Amino acid sequence: MRGLVEVGRLWVWGVIAVVLSVLTGCSGFFVPPNSGGGGGGTANGDRVYVANSSANTMAGFTVGTNTLTSVPSSPLTLGYSPTAVVTTPSNSFLYVASLGAIYVYTINSDGSLSSSSQGAAVALVTVSALDVSPDGQWLFGLDSLTTVVDEFQINTSTGGLTAVATTPYNVSNTTFAPKAIRVSPNGALVIAALGTSGDVVFTLNTSTGALLNSQILPASATTSDNALAIDSNTAFLYIARSGTNGGLAVYQIGAGGALTPINGSPFATGAGSASVVLDRTGKYVYVANRTDNNISGYTIGTGAALTALSGSPYASGTQVTSLGIDQSGKYLLAAAFGGSPDLSLYSFDATVPGKLNLATSTATGTAPTGAIALATTH
Repeated sequence: MRGLVEVGRLWVWGVIAVVLSVLTGCSGFFVPPNSGGGGGGTANGDRVYVANSSANTMAGFTVGTNTLTSVPSSPLTLGYSPTAVVTTPSNSFLYVASLGAIYVYTINSDGSLSSSSQGAAVALVTVSALDVSPDGQWLFGLDSLTTVVDEFQINTSTGGLTAVATTPYNVSNTTFAPKAIRVSPNGALVIAALGTSGDVVFTLNTSTGALLNSQILPASATTSDNALAIDSNTAFLYIARSGTNGGLAVYQIGAGGALTPINGSPFATGAGSASVVLDRTGKYVYVANRTDNNISGYTIGTGAALTALSGSPYASGTQVTSLGIDQSGKYLLAAAFGGSPDLSLYSFDATVPGKLNLATSTATGTAPTGAIALATTH
């Protein structure tokens, strides 16, 4: 198949049943992977894309003033169950992961998605999470089946992928549950959340794409690290945790990606912390509590110390799983795996800084959609 990248793990189909049990998850301690949010949007407008794992569709919306309007041809039928989604910094392409492959779609000027043959598979690999480097050159996938990070160079003209490397890492215990991957805003680090296996930090050579293991944060069989956010200065790492000692863990990022917990970390959240996102000002951070069906919000103080916001936690959809901030920085979006509603749009209060107010909500298709992840344009 022309342009297809063979990664060499075609035996994946023999373990699909096992992977499915990880991906679908349930409310409580075990939360689905790729619970992080996306960036913002300019070239193709202010859009949000929601991956519907039960409906096998991708829903797209334009974010307006307290409104969500479906883009043309939304929801788009995929023909497979999506597990992760990310947009490129140029807003040219949307990458969607599924069991056994990564697909690419062109983001059109009206926000609609198009590709040949209902989505061109550009890599044969199973990953639980995706992220793109700030320069738009490298796509990273957190492998669902083996302890490696799958890396691809992006053809910025076509969206095609060229396999670069599979970088291995060691896990802190025998439980393996990869959840999320993030590239730091300065492009120097790649950090992966491995569920009950903790977290791994890599340094990134932005010229060659080479990854080098830097640090392992151990966890335990009763604590799961599920999602990551990094501030714009690459000074602090925020980890959404569930289980024993769960909450929002905050680490100062030192030279080479060395992580040091700040005083008071982890900070209390609701149950089943599944996603974390910072607002565009860097003054506030929000956590999706999948089990409690709500969102916790915090003011970020000196040294990244956290204080709960007024009115927190804020009600959301059932099993809220993925958060993102729109391109304007005026809204927070929340996708809920259990629906009721599938997608919520929150504005930031005009008089109480950081407080969330529900602006509108919408379905992302015919229920049940299983909204598992969202990504916004940059």
